[in-house]
Amino acid sequence: MALPNALRRVRGGAVHFGIVAMFTVFAAFPFYWMLITTFKRTSDLMNRGNNPFVYNEPPTLEHLKVLFFETMYGRWLWNTALVGAVVVAITLLLAIPAGYALARLTGRWGEQLGIGIFLTYLIPPTLLFIPMSRVIADLGLQDSIWSLVLVYPSFTIPFCTWLMMGFFKAIPRDLEEAAMIDGHSRFGAFVKIVIPISMAGILTVVIFTLTLVMQEFVYALTFISAVSQMTVSVGVPTFLVHGDVYFWGSLMAGSFIASVPIAILYNFFVDRFIAGFTVGAIK
Repeated sequence: MALPNALRRVRGGAVHFGIVAMFTVFAAFPFYWMLITTFKRTSDLMNRGNNPFVYNEPPTLEHLKVLFFETMYGRWLWNTALVGAVVVAITLLLAIPAGYALARLTGRWGEQLGIGIFLTYLIPPTLLFIPMSRVIADLGLQDSIWSLVLVYPSFTIPFCTWLMMGFFKAIPRDLEEAAMIDGHSRFGAFVKIVIPISMAGILTVVIFTLTLVMQEFVYALTFISAVSQMTVSVGVPTFLVHGDVYFWGSLMAGSFIASVPIAILYNFFVDRFIAGFTVGAIK
């Protein structure tokens, strides 16, 4: 009896390993493709007879040279990082207290307000960029990254408030009441007790906000036309696609460099990220 059980365990382990390996290859393939294309010569890329998965000719740094010295890619990275950091700070500053207030607001009004805030996130951004353009024009923020800093929180705050509200509802009130009995004010209990417990939700807000800033295209294209003020999502396709000519190596290099930080952030905090999205489901 022991041998069949051992064989079943080995077979189950092999199946599990095979599934994980297949998923890993599937998830990592876009990064491999971007990385290998970054260093491929143009003649190697354009020759259909060559194997696209390996280097048929010696690698080159020409595409990186084009990316960094013939475009303003470094400035676009800085603009994207600056917008992301400021939008994350604004989102955390507003979404955390709003989510906590709604979570602790008893009765029907708290739930209805939470649903109403989340519904604002469901409005398609393409319906709003025209009135938003008027607002940006009236404020004199055209061709400035601060126009994005003003607009992006209108997308991130509703969803993140709803997310944090569900997270705070899963935290027992008894913890705060015990801290208040020990002498803390409600704000002190919130800072000392609730915030540390809520780090998974806060990290989820950070990752979600950074991802939105990195990939958003419509508003960045509408509000900004000055090259020095562009973000990566607009600058790379605008200056590395000339009509029907695609600078594939430089495009892949720009995409790879911009995507690696987000991928690292996801991998380091994937457990907390999943917990932040699923904590409301266990309530």
